[in-house]
Amino acid sequence: MKIKSCAKINLALDVTGRLDNGYHSIESVFQTVGIYDEITVELTDSGIALTCEVPEEFQSSDPIPCDERNIAYKSARKFFDDNNLDIGCRIHIKKGIPSQAGMGGGSSDSAGVLYCLSKLTGKKIISPEKLGADVPFFLTGGTAYVSGIGEKITPISDYSGYFVIAKGKEGVSTAEAYRKIDSLVNPVHPPVNKLVEAIENSPENAYKYFGNLFEDAIQLDEVNTIKSVMLECKARSAVMTGSGSAVFGLFSSLLWAEFCTDDLLRSGFYAEICKSVDKSFIEI
Repeated sequence: MKIKSCAKINLALDVTGRLDNGYHSIESVFQTVGIYDEITVELTDSGIALTCEVPEEFQSSDPIPCDERNIAYKSARKFFDDNNLDIGCRIHIKKGIPSQAGMGGGSSDSAGVLYCLSKLTGKKIISPEKLGADVPFFLTGGTAYVSGIGEKITPISDYSGYFVIAKGKEGVSTAEAYRKIDSLVNPVHPPVNKLVEAIENSPENAYKYFGNLFEDAIQLDEVNTIKSVMLECKARSAVMTGSGSAVFGLFSSLLWAEFCTDDLLRSGFYAEICKSVDKSFIEI
C-alpha cells in the first residue's frame, strides 16, 4: 500500500503550563497542508525493514535515523504487538516534509504507517498517543482545536487558504524549544480561542489571530528574515509553526505567493506553495 501523508502547521500555538510529568499543556489550532511524505508499506512474514529517501537539504538540519529509532519503525512494532500479529513489514519513506520544522513530519509518518497497517490487516489502531502527542491528530486531519498535551482534538470548521511555507538551515529540537518557553518572563499569549471563534464565524478575519508563543522564546534570525520577505510580498500574516523553525505565510493571491516563493528560493531557503487540506492521507 502506498500513500501520501501530509504535514501540519499551527495557525496558533500557546503553551499554557508545565505538568508534573515534564510535559507541557498547550492550546493550538492545527491545520493539515498539502506538503507530503510518501509512505509505502508491504506486509512480510517477519521482521520490520525500514528504508528512507531524504533530500540533501533536509539532512543538514536533522539527520533522520532510518532504523529502529525512527518513529515509523516504532509504530509498526507497536501495531503488531497491540494486535498480537506474528508478521512483519517493509516500510519505505520518501521525505517531502522538512525535518525540525514544526510541521509534524515524524508524527505524520507514524500515523501513515498505522493507517496502512490497519487497512492491510483489518485490525484497529490502539492508543496512538503513546507514540507521540501529534499522532492522533494526523489520523483525523483537517482543522482542529487541540489542547491538553496535544491529545485532546476537537475538529472545527475546515479553514481554507493558500500558504507559502519556508525554512532556513537552522533546526530547533522540541526539547530545547520547551526549555526556552519555560524561561520566558511575562509572555504574551496568542488568542487561540478568538482564532477558533473566527474560523467558525468569520474565517476571512481569522488571520488576525494567528500567533505562536515559541517565536518569542526561540528568536531565530532566519525566522525573522523569512517573515519579512513574506510580509513584503503581501502575506496577510506570517508566523512560525510548531516549535520551529518553518514559517508559513497566508496569501490571498496565488500570484503574490509565487513571487514570495521565488524570492525565498533565490535567497537559499526551502520554500513551497501549498493549500490547506481536509484529510491527512491520499492513497496512490
